[in-house]
Amino acid sequence: MPKDKTESHERITQAAKEEFLTYGFENASMRRIAANAGITVSGLYKHFPSKEEMFASLVQPMLDQFMVLYRQKEQEEKDAIERVGAAAAFLNEDAVYVMEYIYDNLDEFRLLVCCSQGTRYEDHVHVLAELEEESSLKFIDALRRHGDHVPEFDRREFHLLVSSNVEAVLQPIRHGFTREEAMHFAQTVNSFFSKGWKWLCGME
Repeated sequence: MPKDKTESHERITQAAKEEFLTYGFENASMRRIAANAGITVSGLYKHFPSKEEMFASLVQPMLDQFMVLYRQKEQEEKDAIERVGAAAAFLNEDAVYVMEYIYDNLDEFRLLVCCSQGTRYEDHVHVLAELEEESSLKFIDALRRHGDHVPEFDRREFHLLVSSNVEAVLQPIRHGFTREEAMHFAQTVNSFFSKGWKWLCGME
């Protein structure tokens, strides 16, 4: 990409981020983005085919990276269970780990959680909850294969509990917490939910 086009692309990306964060996707104006980027509206479409693709360019790279890290963490937990079983299963402070990633990419998460209505990402919080539910079921299956006794449970209740856990981690974004406040809350989430998950897994 030629230098001048690269610089234009960077200006557009920054202007788009500010516009979406201020007005949300549905109320964002391509004319304002163009004006703030110092480019014509028609020039925007040389960089992005649509407003939604512009939005996607801001959040998808973060989500792709998150998935790589998520799968790595998932594998680490599986390996720990295979080595020592349930004793290692609750040593990882997952909420803290995720909160650090969120606050390293806060603008992108604000776009995803607070500004994505009208895009294909508007239900992505539910997608994250489904991902965590799938991972948690794998986690429980690994415990059982290791020989740990995990009682049977109601899958509908399990779905609601996982969704509540995921939503709790995202609440600091909705409430404008500082990083310090969010990290303290992540510790609280870990303490609060870990007792419940241990009970569910037959450890208490």
